[in-house]
Amino acid sequence: MKSAERLFPAVRPRIADTCTVLKLLVLVLVREYREGGIRHRAMSLVYTSLLSLAPLLAVSFSVLKAFGVHNEIQPLLLEMLAPLGEKAREVTDNVIGFVGNIQVGVLGFVGFLMLFYTVVSLLEQIEDSFNHIWRVSRTRPLYRQFSDYLSIVLIGPVLLFSAIGIAASMSSMEIVRRLIALEPFGTAYYLAGIVLPYVLIVAAFAFAYSFIPNTAVKWRPALAGGLFAGLSWKATGFLFAEFTVNSAHYSAIYSGFAVILLSMIWLYLSWLILLLGSVVSFHVQFPRYLGYGGRRPHLSPQSQERLALLLMILIGRSHARGEAAACTLPGLADQVNLPWEAVADPLECLKRHGLLLSLNGERKAYVLARDTDAILLSEVVEAVRTAGDQPALTLQDEPDAVREILAAIDRSPETTLGNRSLRDVVRMSG
Repeated sequence: MKSAERLFPAVRPRIADTCTVLKLLVLVLVREYREGGIRHRAMSLVYTSLLSLAPLLAVSFSVLKAFGVHNEIQPLLLEMLAPLGEKAREVTDNVIGFVGNIQVGVLGFVGFLMLFYTVVSLLEQIEDSFNHIWRVSRTRPLYRQFSDYLSIVLIGPVLLFSAIGIAASMSSMEIVRRLIALEPFGTAYYLAGIVLPYVLIVAAFAFAYSFIPNTAVKWRPALAGGLFAGLSWKATGFLFAEFTVNSAHYSAIYSGFAVILLSMIWLYLSWLILLLGSVVSFHVQFPRYLGYGGRRPHLSPQSQERLALLLMILIGRSHARGEAAACTLPGLADQVNLPWEAVADPLECLKRHGLLLSLNGERKAYVLARDTDAILLSEVVEAVRTAGDQPALTLQDEPDAVREILAAIDRSPETTLGNRSLRDVVRMSG
């Protein structure tokens, strides 16, 4: 059987070298920002996070207090708000003071559920944004949302701050102090102190990209997105700090509201960087999307017929091998080397015409609705040609000459393909 590249030479762009890849990636990021809805989702996350910040910190503070590491929240929050300059201390103190006044124990069961729901809604919205970038239509099942989100909110902070506490206590140990006094351990310790914050930030972003999307993300794409987001976040923080220092006129105009305005701008930039890093991670895992600039490819009618036949042959092969659940949308897209959106339409079209069935599970799979010898190739072509037809749009007053020509075209698949079935092609190609 011909390869996918020979079947679709006109629609598959070529990616020649690393410079071309980087150029295409920059263009994709710009397009995603301008047209992909990324900035609107970042704005939405700013609003949701403002509502969820206090409940999130309150829940985390209560858990951390039980483990005796609650005092580590303030330094971490201060570091995250460092780009606000001298205003960072004011915002941090206000947030910590507000959270400290929340008494989770007196909320009651219903109050605690509402508090936890506010936190979960933020995580759910983050997952929805990531799933949109990753072309995933389904969110986590309810039981997985409960377990995964609970682990992030309750267990994640404990592990993070425990690690920070252990690292801090190790640096005060006598044996560590003696090692630091010796070279090259002293220089290594100094360099580690400079590099470690960047490593932790990159690791945090990479973990988010591998864990939050409701799909399998490989570690290299997650790390690539983490590197982009981590370095971008630090660079943006440096530039924003310079902007904050030179923005005295904002304080003169907005007075006490200036710190709120700057905090919201920084929060928006942080969410935007997080989402753009997810875009990088997605395109590293699926580089074929780069050639289309992140857009959906437009297949000609001829290419759509070819793609439908190719998909039926691939599914027919799996059927012949007894691999009923092997043909998922991502798997088929990988085999034909096309974006998921280009493959999803003909699959759903073939399903509507009774040629395929979908198995709903953790990963949606497509199987043949009938045996291969009961599916005619002309049926496959006819299914694609009549896709999207609506009776209300059918031309009623066609001239006889046009009607005869169109009828001849409609008969051409049956005339050319005859009674050839899918089994014939599967045998020839396999």
